[in-house]
Amino acid sequence: MADELGLARRMWWLLEPVHALLYYAPEAFEQAEELGYRIDERWPSYFAWRSAPLGAAGAELVAAAFYSFDPQLVREHVPAAWEIASPERVLAARASAMDRTFRRLLDGVPVAEAAKLARRAAEAVDTAGRPLAAANAGLPWPDEPHLVLWQAATILREHRGDGHVSALLNAGLDPVEALVSFASVGAAPAEVFASRGWSDEQWSAARERLLSRGLVDAEGAATESGRRLRAEVERRTDELAAGPWRELGEASAGALAELVEPVFGKAIGSGLLPARSTLGVGMQFA
Repeated sequence: MADELGLARRMWWLLEPVHALLYYAPEAFEQAEELGYRIDERWPSYFAWRSAPLGAAGAELVAAAFYSFDPQLVREHVPAAWEIASPERVLAARASAMDRTFRRLLDGVPVAEAAKLARRAAEAVDTAGRPLAAANAGLPWPDEPHLVLWQAATILREHRGDGHVSALLNAGLDPVEALVSFASVGAAPAEVFASRGWSDEQWSAARERLLSRGLVDAEGAATESGRRLRAEVERRTDELAAGPWRELGEASAGALAELVEPVFGKAIGSGLLPARSTLGVGMQFA
């Protein structure tokens, strides 16, 4: 079981940067501007890109599915995003953006075999109770291998993310408490989590709630109980994410890991992705 969960986490570490280029690549901002979105900050296009598979979703659905964002921040961008461009146009534009991005970054890196294996894993996801995974899994597959790889990475990361929400709910952590809890174990400085839109008052109130549960100390650092709870959340997230890799098999998953490492390297080496994020990629939990 430990090896299986370790594999699920390793594959997330490798595939998350492949997916995340959508939110930072200049080609994506160019496509967003052509659609009519503001590009002085990333949120107008982020909410459009990520929620478009759900259709013309309202703020309540997007806030529920994304979980960690202040609903007020979501309401600033949804459903207004669909007044600028329909979800269908957004999906076409994001495919074009990723096509251009990968053609520039990969520069001859072969991805056909990685795409085949990643698609097999993505097609094995269980979408029950996982709205973002289901929405992306319901999209037609593109023809180009680099776009197949990106779409598979997207399905797999949303599958993991949906499971992570389930783990947070089971731990009794509401959206802002989930972020305070993660900051308390050193996933990233608290100011990094400010991007999710919560006010200082909301953050402080959530810290007080965790303090009353014995999960953080007066300075906001995790107590032993807080670290145990967070480790359990991450263990359960890995467990819920393991299905596609179990179905793919250890040997094929290992082959995919080796094949996707050059793509991972191009994504990280592009300098487009932030050095610190709210996801805790690369962290180990006892």
